[in-house]
Amino acid sequence: MSPPLRDLLRLGAYQLLELDRIPAHAAVSTSVDLAREIAGQKPAGFVNAVLRRLTREVPPGPLVESADPVATLARAHTHPEWLVAGWVARFGVDGTEALLRWNNGRPPLILQAAREDLTALRERLDAAGVTNRPAPFGAGLVVDTTRPADLPGYAEGAFFVQDAAQALVARFADFPRDGTVLDACAAPGGKAIAIGRSAGRLVAAERNRRRGTRLGENLRRAGSGREFIVVADAGSPPVRPVDGVLLDAPCLGTGTFARHPDARLRVTPEALRELARTQAILLAGVAPAVRPGGLLVYATCSLEPEENEEQVARFLSEHPEFQREPSRTVPPECLSADGDLTLLPQRHGTDGAFAARLRRGR
Repeated sequence: MSPPLRDLLRLGAYQLLELDRIPAHAAVSTSVDLAREIAGQKPAGFVNAVLRRLTREVPPGPLVESADPVATLARAHTHPEWLVAGWVARFGVDGTEALLRWNNGRPPLILQAAREDLTALRERLDAAGVTNRPAPFGAGLVVDTTRPADLPGYAEGAFFVQDAAQALVARFADFPRDGTVLDACAAPGGKAIAIGRSAGRLVAAERNRRRGTRLGENLRRAGSGREFIVVADAGSPPVRPVDGVLLDAPCLGTGTFARHPDARLRVTPEALRELARTQAILLAGVAPAVRPGGLLVYATCSLEPEENEEQVARFLSEHPEFQREPSRTVPPECLSADGDLTLLPQRHGTDGAFAARLRRGR
């Protein structure tokens, strides 16, 4: 079967087996009409036969559990087995199941204050009758909407959309006020907007011109005016040593599967190894851009130790001029034993995220 035809069968089967508001005859009829439109009469007859037979058969029972909890969890929650195995080893069966349920849920839409503070933003939303509540750890406001552009204050740049985890990364970074900061992988610009509110100058670098265009749009709408965009590779930053560098590195994104459910179908162990190599190259590339006494913040939206703790340990072993420096700007429950920001969806109610603050010696 062609992929479109297979998808049609899946949609029809889902309507027949899982939805109670759609009559069986309507689900079959719609599927057949669509099959005829995209594939012709003969495939449409095939779809008709399969779905009509499905309406006459007993619906499938509950998933049969395997003796292997990894296989059971992976199948029940539609995640790669190799990834689930690593999570079970680190979080246990119960913790992993909670993470998988989070990934299969609907993530909240969270607003961060930009050109006005959080109190003013809340008052603006309240006045417009927009239901809102504090995000975890006070990192933004959760709103019950899916169209942020329709909210009051959007056009004026009063807010930008960003999960609490990423807002906490910017808070954890705690770059010096009025300093010069390089955001080495800046698109789409949420952290650049947050850090730019207190920086003297923020250089927002992005090597992809299309993503750079989106970055520019976001900074013009909600930035402070102290952000300056450059098209540049993070591995070769075009700046003299600055007070602070944020490397929000490309990663597997396993902390954001709830927002990108299709991504779980594309991740592989090979991709993880390749990304880890890229991250090491980028870390080594941005290190010279940090002045003596300056701060390097490494961050990902991943849960994998190869991209987080192991990456930082390798960097520190090769660059003894840098030392970890924990931040006191986030709650202690968000920090690992080493003082790194470590956010887990099943524990903190946010996207997954990691960040380490590395101070360069004088």
